[in-house]
Amino acid sequence: MMLITLFPAAFPALAIAHFIALLSPGQDFFLIVSHSIRHKLKGSRYICIGIALGNAVYITFAIFGWTSIRDNPGVFSAVEILGAVYLLWIGSRLLKSNKKAPLNRTVHEVVPSATKQLLLGLNSALLNPKNALFYMSLMTVILGSEVTLVQQISCGVWMFTVVLFWNLLVAATIGWPQIQRSLKCGIHWVERSAGGVLVFFGLALLIDYVPF
Repeated sequence: MMLITLFPAAFPALAIAHFIALLSPGQDFFLIVSHSIRHKLKGSRYICIGIALGNAVYITFAIFGWTSIRDNPGVFSAVEILGAVYLLWIGSRLLKSNKKAPLNRTVHEVVPSATKQLLLGLNSALLNPKNALFYMSLMTVILGSEVTLVQQISCGVWMFTVVLFWNLLVAATIGWPQIQRSLKCGIHWVERSAGGVLVFFGLALLIDYVPF
């Protein structure tokens, strides 16, 4: 009875759709890869937390109603343009990855601070309005109109938790010594590839605003 109260009948469909979406690499994935490949979990865990918190913001909007922003073309376009510029900035920095940079870290290397990591992850998630539309679709189309507020919140907590632990798993896996050794000779190419993907995402967002 407790589970029925907390989770609607459509919860399995929601959970599967949400996890399948996580398996599709997006800008958040490549941001995590670019940092964990250099700094392992220590230098990317707060990025994962920031991304999860950004998703939580949009989940909250989806639960309590995000129509005022979703249906405002000006606001939506502003967020999309800011997101595109942010991706271009991050991607351009990764494209400059130094091929001579060593993979083995020294005790004196500066790992990105927790605050910097958190802001990188939070910005990546918040400046992607597609996240908002994704969660709005999940919460409305899959759950339907009969879902209760308690059930919506339970589903939201579930999705936040899955996003957080999945991203932490990705970062931790890339930080494994075996993975690090296999990437030793081509780390700069991996970083440049991640940068190229982020730049592509940024340009794809901006292309709609270029007059032809």
